Parts: sequence; C-alpha cells; structure tokens
Amino acid sequence: MCFKTKQSIHVDRSLYIYNDAATGAAVTPAGQIKLNMAICHASWVLTVVVVVVVVAGAAPHHLLVRGASDDDGGPSSPSALAGCDLFRGRWVADKSYPLYDASTCPFVPDVFDCRRNGRPDDAYLKFRWSPANCRLPRFDGADFLRRWRGKTVMFVGDSLSMNQWVSLACMLHAAAAAPVRATFTSGEPVSSVRFEDYDLSLVLYHTTFLVDVVQEDIGRVLKLDSMQNASEWLAAHLLVFNTWHWWTYRGASQVWDYVQDGNSTYRDMDRLTAFSKALSTWARWVDADVDASKTRVFYQGISPSHYDMSKQQQESQAAGMAPGLVGGGGSCLKQTRPLQEATDAAGGGGTTTSLLAPVQAVVRGVIDAMTAPVSLLDITAMSQLRIDAHPSVYGGPGRDGMDCTHWCIAGLPDAWNHIMYAMLLQQT
Repeated sequence: MCFKTKQSIHVDRSLYIYNDAATGAAVTPAGQIKLNMAICHASWVLTVVVVVVVVAGAAPHHLLVRGASDDDGGPSSPSALAGCDLFRGRWVADKSYPLYDASTCPFVPDVFDCRRNGRPDDAYLKFRWSPANCRLPRFDGADFLRRWRGKTVMFVGDSLSMNQWVSLACMLHAAAAAPVRATFTSGEPVSSVRFEDYDLSLVLYHTTFLVDVVQEDIGRVLKLDSMQNASEWLAAHLLVFNTWHWWTYRGASQVWDYVQDGNSTYRDMDRLTAFSKALSTWARWVDADVDASKTRVFYQGISPSHYDMSKQQQESQAAGMAPGLVGGGGSCLKQTRPLQEATDAAGGGGTTTSLLAPVQAVVRGVIDAMTAPVSLLDITAMSQLRIDAHPSVYGGPGRDGMDCTHWCIAGLPDAWNHIMYAMLLQQT
C-alpha cells in the first residue's frame, strides 16, 4: 500500500514561520503552508517546513500504576505501584475525549485527518481505554515534556509507526505552554518534530522491515541478517520499533524480489519464518549495541486490520500464518462503534486476532529471549475492538480505495501513547 497526499496547514496570523531549513530563505508570517506528505514503502515527497506555532494554551511487559487516573480526577503521578496487564480491559465512552483537536495540530497528514476529510460522525473520538484491574494515570503532556527535556524520542518502522508518532506529537503540542515553538521537518527516511522550548525531538525513521532491502544485480534482496542503518538510531533516548505490516505482501505490492538468509538466497520463504529471523536480527542488535542505561526500548505490537475476508481467504491466510490484511469489501466502512467494549467479551477479538496469534507469539518469544530490557506495547486485542477507528474512505485527496489498516488522528494511537506514558512512569 502506497498513498500520497498534499496537506494544507492553515496558519493563524499570530503564527510566525522563520527561515526555511532547506534554503535559508525567510518565509513570510501568516497565510497557508502547503505540505507534501507521502506514506510509501520506498519514498516520500521531500518537503522541509520550519514553523513556530502559537496556540491558546492548552505481565512482565504489562506494568501499570495503581493510583490517580483519568476517572478519579487525581494527578498523573502514581501514588502506588502494582503489576497489571494494561492491555486487557475495555473501551469506556468519555465525553471529555479526544485529548486534542486534530484541526489545531499542524503535524497531521491528510491520510489520518478523517474529520477534515469529511467523516461525519465523531463518536469514535470519544472512547477512553480502561484496563480491567488497574487505573491508567491521566496522560500529562506537560509532565512528558519536562521528563524528556533535552532528549530524543524515535519511532522506527513503517506507516503505523508514523500513526503513533503523529499522535504523540499532537498530544504534546496540545499540552505545551503557549506560545508553542515547534520545528517540523518532513523527509525520507527521517522526519521530526522538535519542541524548541523543551529541546525535545520526536523523530520518525521510516523503515519497512527493520532489516535491509538492498538493490543488487539480481534485483531487490531482503536481507534477514543485515541492519546497515541501525547506527542512526543509537542517539535516541527512547526507541519505539515496529514491523510486520509489509511482511505479507505478494505480487505487485511486494517490495523485494529475493530473500537472503545468511549465505543462502531464495525466491521466497514462509513469511512468519522470515519475520522471526529478521526480528531476531533486531533483537541481537539491541542486546549488543543499545545502552540500556541511556536508552529505553519499546516494541509496538501488531496492529490489526479490519477487511472483509471470505472463508477461503481466511483458510488460506491461516495456512500461511498471515494476518488480516486482505483486500475486500472493507468491513470498517460506516462503522461508528467498537466491535465490543471489552477484550474479555465473547468472541475473543475475532478472526483477525486469532490469525495474528502466531505473529504475536513470535514477537513475545523474541523479546522474552533478549537480555536487554524491552517493553512490549501489546496493542493487538485492544485495537482489534476498534473497527470504527480507521480512515475507511476518509483518507483525503488522492487517496483511493478503503483504508482499514491505518488509524484516524485523533483516535486509537492516542491510547497506545497513553499506555506507553504509564509504562514509562512505572519504570521511573
């Protein structure tokens, strides 16, 4: 899947834009900025925009804080600590949500901005995640900005990493003290949002597989034991990794021609086996090269899709250990409510979750075998409930077809970041 979109950021007259990072030329204040964004396996349209924004103010891996929370009105700092599975729980309707207005966030690409693209309903914005046996501390963006002052938070992965990166940028933009000064740079493979007054950078490093795809004489080779660019990630103080979405693509959508494992090269390989080998390469790199005293590491779990599947497609995918990323009628179309409220409700998350179980098992197995501390954002079950939270046909200008893979902003990825914030508090 590759889609391109042109985004317009409407700038208030009190907002000023200073020298363009690419040309050094002064940019006039006020008006409208055109931002070209592309979410693609190979290349994004390169645009560099620097802005100063003025706003009106604003399990072993499943640890959580007992204490003050969204629903008890208390502060975000935990008053007590306890182990809890953050990812088993329910979606609770909450009229105070969302945490920010996407129309005031200058970092949202068209493809995620469902309301601006004409989505008529807004109930999908008004759900708060509530774990079953503990309380999430309220997300405190100002606290996040203070705690991570002078540091770099980097998301490494595909467009689902971009989903989470944009979400966190908007959550912090809404919480930062006015006037907010933020520098936004869009490029390939690196994009970033820098909150100038906090010396905090949120970076997106786009990589489809974590391991390398190299152009050679025989064609594009997916190298399961090679991560040549990984050294570029070492400067971050918080790393959030993700891969899986592209591992199942075949035919014209497949972005490699051969797969190499050690000294052997193949036309193809069982995709779950290839994924496991690549993730093991990543794990060995983290264990050997990441300084755990300086850098915290998260793995964004498997984000589910919601496409209609025939019985034949389901059986075929089950045999190939592939997830629910299937073209079809697009079962997320016109969905305005979660599939069910709780992860423990009858049905267990549906067909897609059961198909993803082998992939989840690989992720857990690789992380559990690591010597470095890595926290798993085990988002699959809680996200599987949110069939209502995809862009569907509201992906914006130039976006054809149905998108039941990515997520609207504001929306579900805000909950992923909320949980990550709670886990970071637990680790403090």
